[in-house]
Amino acid sequence: MSDAHDVLFRTLADPTRRAIFERLCREGEKTVGVLTAQAGVSQPVVSKHLGLLKRAGLVRDRHEGRQTHYSAQLGALAPLVDWTSEMAGFWQNRFDKLEDLLKRMDQ
Repeated sequence: MSDAHDVLFRTLADPTRRAIFERLCREGEKTVGVLTAQAGVSQPVVSKHLGLLKRAGLVRDRHEGRQTHYSAQLGALAPLVDWTSEMAGFWQNRFDKLEDLLKRMDQ
């Protein structure tokens, strides 16, 4: 797995970061203040998580006056989607082989 994959998985491994990212995916662009109101952690903690999400390419920021608006970058999930598809194919192949073996054993 590449370093980019590792960064993506490590970034999404944290439940608070993942919740912030999921909220941005579901609800669209939000300011730090709005995200903090429902995050259950302080504004500096939310800002730190957003910084890590931004470094991983999962969010983009847009400055408007004194406020920063964040939005999810769904395209950044492509390596995760590719990996899960690869793993699904791997396991499907294993299950198919097991099914064939069981059928031969029943004969």
